[in-house]
Amino acid sequence: MLAVKPQQMRDVAAALAPQLGAGPLVLSIAAGIRSADLARWLGGYRSIVRTMPNTPALIGMGITGMVATNGVSEAQRAAADSVMRAVGKTVWLDNEHLIDPVTAVSGSGPAYVFYFLEAMQAAAVEMGLSAEQGKALALATFAGAAELAAQSPEPLEVLRQRVTSKGGTTYAAITSMEASGVKAAIMEAMKAAAARGRELGEELGKD
Repeated sequence: MLAVKPQQMRDVAAALAPQLGAGPLVLSIAAGIRSADLARWLGGYRSIVRTMPNTPALIGMGITGMVATNGVSEAQRAAADSVMRAVGKTVWLDNEHLIDPVTAVSGSGPAYVFYFLEAMQAAAVEMGLSAEQGKALALATFAGAAELAAQSPEPLEVLRQRVTSKGGTTYAAITSMEASGVKAAIMEAMKAAAARGRELGEELGKD
């Protein structure tokens, strides 16, 4: 399992290549590093699964995007899935280029959640609540809403609309966010993260 910073991967692979032989599966956890480049650095080794987990794996609640090279057997694929399921859910991809969007959505995603929680806590304090009260309210609301969405068969848009009575408090908040372009800004930010993943692969994969 190669879980190092992308900038370190080439040197690590060069050191590992003589030790591989013909058998072990290589799991890569590094944003941007393409399987073809890693295979080249490993001296042509092809049994590689590229993965992108996220930090909730630290508490067994992560989710990992995964894609296998053609050199990976079904048994190795199952083994890779078993390893990553030890820290959360897995999502297998058919094309490696989809790893960059996965990085943008879930790999970087916890930071977006923390950012939103920071804003909720800061607003709570500005409105007179303590920092502790604001954090408790924000965390419970986020966790409860996420679990409700996970258990409900209804689209996210419908769940949002059910809380948003026209002319009410939630409507005022959503209207303000829409006027400020919050949704569009979030979407553009995630596209920027995916683009940076592609750039990393191009930069670090150069000979």
